[in-house]
Amino acid sequence: MGIYLNPSNNLYKETLSADIYVDKTMLISELNRFIDKGNKYICVSRPRRFGKTIATNMLCAYYSKGCDSREIFKNLKISKADNYEKYLNKLNFIAIDVASEYQNAGEKENMLEKLTTFLKDEFIAQFPKVDFKACESIADCMLKVYSATGETFVIILDEYDCLVRNQFGTGLFEKYLGFLNGLFKSNTLRQAISLAYITGILPVVRDRVQSKLNNFEEYTILDAYNLSEYVGFTDEEVKPLCEKYGVEFSECKREYDGYAQNGFEIYNPESVVKCMLTKKFSNFWGKTSTYKVITDRLKHNYKGIQDDIIKMIAGEEVKVNVTRYMNTMTDFITKDDVFTYLIHLGYLAFNNEKSTCRIPNFEVRKEWYNAIESMEDYAATDQIIKDSEELLSQTLDKNCRAVEKALDKSHIHVTSNRSYNNEDALMSAIYLAYIYAKNEYTIIKEMTTGKGFADVVFIPFYPGKPAMIIELKRNGSTESALNQIKNKEYYDSLEHYFGKLLFVGINYDEKTKKHQCEILEFEKE
Repeated sequence: MGIYLNPSNNLYKETLSADIYVDKTMLISELNRFIDKGNKYICVSRPRRFGKTIATNMLCAYYSKGCDSREIFKNLKISKADNYEKYLNKLNFIAIDVASEYQNAGEKENMLEKLTTFLKDEFIAQFPKVDFKACESIADCMLKVYSATGETFVIILDEYDCLVRNQFGTGLFEKYLGFLNGLFKSNTLRQAISLAYITGILPVVRDRVQSKLNNFEEYTILDAYNLSEYVGFTDEEVKPLCEKYGVEFSECKREYDGYAQNGFEIYNPESVVKCMLTKKFSNFWGKTSTYKVITDRLKHNYKGIQDDIIKMIAGEEVKVNVTRYMNTMTDFITKDDVFTYLIHLGYLAFNNEKSTCRIPNFEVRKEWYNAIESMEDYAATDQIIKDSEELLSQTLDKNCRAVEKALDKSHIHVTSNRSYNNEDALMSAIYLAYIYAKNEYTIIKEMTTGKGFADVVFIPFYPGKPAMIIELKRNGSTESALNQIKNKEYYDSLEHYFGKLLFVGINYDEKTKKHQCEILEFEKE
C-alpha cells in the first residue's frame, strides 16, 4: 500500500461516514465496460464542488490492490452489478491529485520531478523483485512492472487541468506536456494501462495539450452521454433527502437545480448537502468561490455580450456556439468563448438540443448580480436590476404610473427602432422590467388558462405574496385587457393557489410609444 501507488480506501471511508452520502457507485459499473478496450481513456470534466474528487476516491477504493473494500461496497448499488466482482481490488492503481501537488509544492517548477521520485520509491517498495534502476519516469516504472509480471494499471489524474489554468505557457507547463505525453501517448505503455481516467473543470485543451490527450473520450458538462446521472445529484436523489431533512423540494430545485442532461435534472451536490444539514437556502457555492470568475471574463466586453446577459438575467436563453472555445485560459475571442467557459465552470447551463445557455438557478443568479454590481461597464445593467426590484414593490402596491414609466424605459433597452412596435418586443419589455421578480415568482409566458391563454402569469414561491396575471394589448386599452382576464376566467388555471390576485392590464400605443397600466385586486377563494 502506498500514497500514490495502490493507496488505501481510507478517503472513501471518510465519504461514507459523512452525515449525507448519495450512492454513485454505479459509475464503477459504467467504467468497468471500458477496461482493456480501445476507448479506455476517459476525461470527465464538470464544475467545482460537483463531486469529482469523491468519485476518484471511490474508484481508488474499488480498483486498488492496496486495500480490501468488499465490506464497504457490500451494501452499495455496485454490489448488485454483473461486473462487480471482476475488478474489485484486482488492479494496480495510481492516483495523482494534480491540484494538491501544485498547491503543496515548495518549488513549483520541480513538482513533477518530486512526484516522479516519490512514485518510483513506491514502485521499488511494492515490487521488490523488479529492477527499476534505469527508470526515469512513471511510465518507465509501469512498463517494467508489466514486462516482469504482466500486471496492468488504472491511472487517475484528478484536476488534470490545474496547470492548464494556472501555468499555461510557462516552463512548468511545457514540462507537464512532456509528463502527459509519457503517460498517455506511448503505444508501448498503452498495453500496461487498463483504464486512464482524468478529471478537471475544463475538457481537453484544444491546443498543444490536444496532441497529448486526443485519445481521450470526453464526458463534459456540455454532454456527459451515458455518464450524465453521475455529474451531480438527480431529482431521484434529492427528493428523498428533502423528505428526510424536512426541506421543501420545489424550493431546493429552484436554488440548486438547472444543469439538465440527457433526461436527468442535475443539482449542485455540495450546495444540496449543505442545505439539508443547515435547513437553510443560501448561496453556499459563492462562499467557497468568488464572482470575480465572472467579472474577469466580462470586463473585455465582447460584442453583444451585455445584451445577452440582460436576457439571461431576465430568465431567457441565448444562442451559444460551444465549438469555438479552445478550453484554455487565454483564447477568448468572442462572447461565445466566454459563455462556453462559464458553462464549464457552472455559472451557465447548456441546452444541447437547442444550443442555448442560461443562468441555471437562484444560487448562481446571485453570483451574477454580485458580479454585475461590481463592474463599472455594467452600471446600466445593474440599474435595470435595481429598478426592477422597485417596480415589483410598486406593482404590489398597485402604483400604475410607476409601472408605465418602467415599461417605457425597459422597452427601449430590449428593442431597436425597427422592431420597437412588434409583440415580441413588448413581451421582452415586460420580462426585462420584472427581472427581479424571478427571485420571488415563477413567471410563465402564455399560460393555458380558463378559456384561453394569459400573456404572463406570476405565481409566488412563498405565502403572503399575491399572484399576478398580466394581459397585454397593443393599440387597445387597459380596460379591454382587464375584461379579457375576467371574461376568459384566466384565474381558474390557478387551481392550487388561494389568496390575493392582481389583474394587471397593460396597453401599448404605437404612435406615442407609451404604455398605460391599470391594476385590479381580486380575492380567489
